[in-house]
Amino acid sequence: MTALTALLSGLVFGFGLLLSGMADPAKVLAFLDLAGAWDPSLMLVMAAAIAVGVPAFAHARRMKASLLGQPMQLPAARQIDRRLVLGSLVFGVGWGMAGICPGPALVLVGAGQFKGLVFVLAMLAGMLLFALLERRRSR
Repeated sequence: MTALTALLSGLVFGFGLLLSGMADPAKVLAFLDLAGAWDPSLMLVMAAAIAVGVPAFAHARRMKASLLGQPMQLPAARQIDRRLVLGSLVFGVGWGMAGICPGPALVLVGAGQFKGLVFVLAMLAGMLLFALLERRRSR
């Protein structure tokens, strides 16, 4: 049941990304181009996501298990440190360069688009590099 729920959730999420234009790198880059031909239409998508997410997270904080009986795994860290800021900057630069972030990249791979595959492979390489650096740092 958990796998089926994950599959359906992923399909709904992917459909939402396609329907809203978040999986279209050109539309995302136009949204990020504040000094050029700015396309503010994705602000509505983000506002709707926040409107749905805030009450859902507030509800989740009060629960001990998910609706499927799985343990809740919510972020506990509340501090803004150098690692968070640097990671956010790197993420933003990557998003601004490609117009793709991880969720839409997986949608693009599912749609058979080569640029999505390149993005996902680069993302996995970055994650592997980070894991290697963290392992080296912890020694």
